[in-house]
Amino acid sequence: MTTTLRPEGPESPTTAGGRTRRWQICANGRPVGALRTTSVPRGPQLWGEISELEVSEGRGRGRGTFGALAAEEVLRSWGCSRVDADIPEAALPARGLAATLGYTERMRNMAKRLTAAPALPAGLRPRRIDAEDFPGWLAEAKEGYLRDLVSSGLDEAQARAKSDADHVHLLPQGADTPGVALRRLYGDGDGPDPLGALWLALRVRDLPDGGPLAWVMVVEVAEAHRGKGHGRSLMLLAERECLAAGVHDLGLNVFTGNQVAIRLYESLGYRITNRVYGKPLL
Repeated sequence: MTTTLRPEGPESPTTAGGRTRRWQICANGRPVGALRTTSVPRGPQLWGEISELEVSEGRGRGRGTFGALAAEEVLRSWGCSRVDADIPEAALPARGLAATLGYTERMRNMAKRLTAAPALPAGLRPRRIDAEDFPGWLAEAKEGYLRDLVSSGLDEAQARAKSDADHVHLLPQGADTPGVALRRLYGDGDGPDPLGALWLALRVRDLPDGGPLAWVMVVEVAEAHRGKGHGRSLMLLAERECLAAGVHDLGLNVFTGNQVAIRLYESLGYRITNRVYGKPLL
């Protein structure tokens, strides 16, 4: 039996400047599954993504393995230097396949349905990051993101390219970018320096029910104030900002190695929805 990858439709450009195409996995010319390949510009590099991988017939016969390997070859031909696969938490066979093919878990997506606005601990005051504050905050945010990316398995060049590209794309108008909440948290009696900072995107996409999904882009506690519960306070602030904007669903990314943050989010009621696996394309 011959297994092949066949285009399901034409290749399309993406809004980020990459390309995407959906493919059929075929056995002797008959469709038995499908997947999508996408290239994503990250500064001077291209990253590949494999998504929508599903075997609809003949599972357990290596068709998913063939599809993933064939997709990697497509992404190599497109000039991609690495590949990521975003896998739903419930898709245990897909997670097992990723591990078999040499992918490692880099990141988790977590989400929570918001109902009532929580109270902030006494003595804490949020303040908007304005145009004057923005350059200093941005430099700190980029360096923190860079460290997390390197810790998750990227080399420094890949991490710096992704950090620079992501911040330009997501904050095109700086502190005045629409749909973004940038806040610093201050405490009574703690001096003029902030305890930490929050970057919240209030509508990254619409959910199947039509409601918006907000996303925690950065939550960072100042080094001198860590271990005092301020990470929890910043997350409570994120939930308050969402509900004030009429948003009832909040998600976030957390790097797999950051177990302290994962335990915090779990204690606040966030649950894993997806896991991101990746590897270099040599």
